[in-house]
Amino acid sequence: MFMKVNEINYLIKQAIPDACVSIKNLHDNNYSCYVESSAFEGKSRVQQHQIVYNALRGLLGKDIHALTMQTATPK
Repeated sequence: MFMKVNEINYLIKQAIPDACVSIKNLHDNNYSCYVESSAFEGKSRVQQHQIVYNALRGLLGKDIHALTMQTATPK
């Protein structure tokens, strides 16, 4: 079963309410996403990605085969 872009967006926004999220379905259940949030301030890139992975509630490797990610803090 494939996740819909709006479902992924919803999960990220639930966990990171101030996030600006952009998601693209690259092919089947392979996605690319950009997430910008003040929640990432002072965090390493790994910590930022962990926040997003946690928001997806273990769906990676199941309903989401692959996810490339870019994270940033607001300018």
